[in-house]
Amino acid sequence: MRINDSAHLTYCTNIHPGSNWERTFSSLKAYVPLIKKEVANEQAFGLGLRLSNKASEELGLGPRLSEFKTWLQENDIYVFTMNGFPYGNFHDERVKDNVHAPDWTTKERLTYTRRLFTQLAELLPDAMDGGISTSPISYKHWHISQDAKHQAFTKGAAHLCEVVLQLHDIELRTGKYLHLDLEPEPDGLIENSDEFLFFFDTYLLPIAQEALVKELSISTEEIVALVKRHITMCYDICHFSLAYEEPESTFQKLSECGIGIGKIQVSAALKILYAEDEMEAIWESLARFDEPTYLHQVTEMIDGKVHTYNDLPIVLKERKVFTELRAHFHVPIFLEQFGKLYSTQDHILKVTEYLKGKTISNHLEIETYTWDVLPKELKKDLSDSIVREIEWLKKIVMFNA
Repeated sequence: MRINDSAHLTYCTNIHPGSNWERTFSSLKAYVPLIKKEVANEQAFGLGLRLSNKASEELGLGPRLSEFKTWLQENDIYVFTMNGFPYGNFHDERVKDNVHAPDWTTKERLTYTRRLFTQLAELLPDAMDGGISTSPISYKHWHISQDAKHQAFTKGAAHLCEVVLQLHDIELRTGKYLHLDLEPEPDGLIENSDEFLFFFDTYLLPIAQEALVKELSISTEEIVALVKRHITMCYDICHFSLAYEEPESTFQKLSECGIGIGKIQVSAALKILYAEDEMEAIWESLARFDEPTYLHQVTEMIDGKVHTYNDLPIVLKERKVFTELRAHFHVPIFLEQFGKLYSTQDHILKVTEYLKGKTISNHLEIETYTWDVLPKELKKDLSDSIVREIEWLKKIVMFNA
């Protein structure tokens, strides 16, 4: 739904199972019209669409894309953003670090993303920009040595240049502006704004200037502008709270470098505060969030530097003394406290406060994908939970608009 003349607010459908197109479409038909009726009954409802590689392949077969466009039109729904981070199945099986596979060093990731952009260009209404969020190149622990990281960044940048060419061509042919939004996260090859800018300056821009000059008859300055136009950041609030970065600092860094934020993913992490007399209850509360499907990295600020534990079981086993921990578990954004635990909801409020009078991104997408694996007492009806998140954020954003 629109929150002003240009900005759109939605939720990401990676909440729903979507191993193939039939299951994806069934979930959309079951949930989205009901949710729209509750939160945007009198206006068109924008959707943050998640397609697995298989679902995307199957959507391209026969009349399916045309049928989907008809369904969207009949229900007053439009697609303006996609989640292209998880390539395969994202529910009902172990995901963990496989969420990065295949990574940007592979042709498979490139082919998948290019196909998504072809489909988004078909689905996107005129006079809107469209974006796809994606992996931060790869998973850090797959590339341990400096040489391995260098090779991954080099190959990833080369593949991103091919996406830039595709998006430039789409804009020339259709007038539709599309962008790929790299999503930093804990233990990704890109975890924070400094690493994001390092990748841009050290790999993406130099490689693009060499590669694209062979394809386009434009200056190196124009190539830099083209890359910055089509490769942007997906600012996931949960992820940046885990990096202990203040929103204003991140936004200013990117602005000074002329790099945009294609999408803000509205999400909250778990926050664990040390309380000496309550530590047994705190550890017991945290253990309820230990589940086998997703990675739940835990971060801690030590002497001004962020230390990352690969997954929640490591912290639960060590039970070391700490001041504050933050865990990568996307918890409901409308809750500030979970018994003895807290959330980083304060970072969401800081972002919405910053949005007063400032256009940081046209795309706001709620991304709480963990409803199936939340502790039992937090599990509610899925539709009701999604509606509650949207209404909570609408109230905050509309108040700040």
